[in-house]
Amino acid sequence: MKQMTLKGSFSLHGKGLHTGLSLTVTFNPAPENTGYKIQRIDLEGEPAIDAIAENVVDTQRGTVLGKGDVRVSTVEHGLAALYALGVDNCLIQVTGPEVPILDGSAAKYVEKIMEVGTEEQSAPKDWYVIRKKIEVKDEDSGSCITILPDDDFSLTTMCSFNSKFINSQFATLDKVEDFATEIAPARTFVFVRDLEPLLKANLIKGGDLDNAIVMYERQISQEQLDKLADMLHAEHRNANELGYIQHKPLVWENECTRHKLLDIIGDMALIGKPIKGRIIATRPGHTINNKFAREMRKEIRKHEVQAPAYDPNETPLMDVNRIRELLPHRYPMQLVDKVIELGATSIVGVKNVTSNEPFFTGHFPQEPVMPGVLQIEAMAQCGGLLVLNTVEEPERWSTYFMRIDGVKFRQKVVPGDTLLFKVELLAPLRHGISSMKGYAFVGDKIVSEATFSAQIVKNK
Repeated sequence: MKQMTLKGSFSLHGKGLHTGLSLTVTFNPAPENTGYKIQRIDLEGEPAIDAIAENVVDTQRGTVLGKGDVRVSTVEHGLAALYALGVDNCLIQVTGPEVPILDGSAAKYVEKIMEVGTEEQSAPKDWYVIRKKIEVKDEDSGSCITILPDDDFSLTTMCSFNSKFINSQFATLDKVEDFATEIAPARTFVFVRDLEPLLKANLIKGGDLDNAIVMYERQISQEQLDKLADMLHAEHRNANELGYIQHKPLVWENECTRHKLLDIIGDMALIGKPIKGRIIATRPGHTINNKFAREMRKEIRKHEVQAPAYDPNETPLMDVNRIRELLPHRYPMQLVDKVIELGATSIVGVKNVTSNEPFFTGHFPQEPVMPGVLQIEAMAQCGGLLVLNTVEEPERWSTYFMRIDGVKFRQKVVPGDTLLFKVELLAPLRHGISSMKGYAFVGDKIVSEATFSAQIVKNK
């Protein structure tokens, strides 16, 4: 799967939730491997801000990205739409200090993205696959986010609102393809009890009943409720009648929790890579979301290049006999036992390192270590199989390596290790010559790597 960007630009207009200003946000295509960037175009000469967790400067009322004195708030709804619809690279330009609140959901972003369409780029989609449980907790609030291994990206959110009117809810998104219909229309919400301090602090000048669900679940005096209604430009209502206050009825009974799930997706976009894993969030909020995104970025940096998944129970794409048909190497120089993944631009091979390998006799008798040059040779053999996969009648061709660069050995390989080789083409095959980058892994750790060039020649 390749990275995706927008086919064209689109703009949306509306007022800012916090400032009440009339704002425009424009989503533009971006080059591959750039991720999401946000730019204040009302400020001359300001560079774009990378939409990553380290650049989050506030999480009290939405996610606020900043760099220096420049800030942009309410970014999470647009980012959620991009992330869920598979857009990897986008430049977002805003004409003010926040993204317009629109109707308080991500529905309009989804509508526009689908209208403009997306297009495939040449770079491969850079998934980060969860291999172990990762958990972040906040003991004070009781918030917790856990991510577990899964084949796809999915979420379950559980909320407790400490209210008699709306207590505990949960929402689930098993397939991200359902985001547009099941999550995107869920609107932001606020409790009446929180409105007065927010209004007094000038935090929601643009808030009204068209862009938020207001929950009146604890009775206050009629005078207080009338005053808040006037500040929101809403109709007066009986202070004895508890319930939801909004112009549009609830889309779902658990719409508030679905919006929390929407916010999580928007904040997960700040990780910088699409994730394959299942998130379980208890009492989530932007603060714990951002804390989790930062932890995920640390985890990804530890495994900058992620080891391929290997299940020895699965039938290989190539066994040792098929490899012998394609490569001229024989014992003891055939160093690839099987191929478990093979695509147009990448291959994954396996080498089981045993104690009876002939090189262990002299390297070294008291401490057997696989020679690094043989690790690179095995990696190169995988590369040869990859290149041969691009030509017709591969049995009639041979591969010769012309150059090896950037070799690094990070950890010794010993008997009992299972080596996984991942080799990727750096450029298409031209004039019979190709360049590749290869990595060797034991478990989830890189043990060696190299860049090399190869030439394929038709056998006489």
